[in-house]
Amino acid sequence: MIYRKRRSYGSTPSGFYRFENTRSRSGLSGYGDGDFVRLRDEYGNVWNGMANPQGDNIVRYSFRDAKGKSITGISDSFGIVLRDEKGNTWRGFVE
Repeated sequence: MIYRKRRSYGSTPSGFYRFENTRSRSGLSGYGDGDFVRLRDEYGNVWNGMANPQGDNIVRYSFRDAKGKSITGISDSFGIVLRDEKGNTWRGFVE
């Protein structure tokens, strides 16, 4: 079997991610390195996800937790917007 080394660098931002729900002021926070991102909410749930660059300053995010719930979103040069299955919206940024 031939293995290929995955790049951990690229156009996706690495650092600390911070999100806030626009209605309930609840939050998600975590870290990202390359295209892998791990977030934790205020209830202790861990959300693992991927950041896929789509072009000029646009990155598409998708996260899943252990219960099978998902959060997806997109970022541009102004910030990141995520939305879950129920329609709740989180806005955030990378430090």
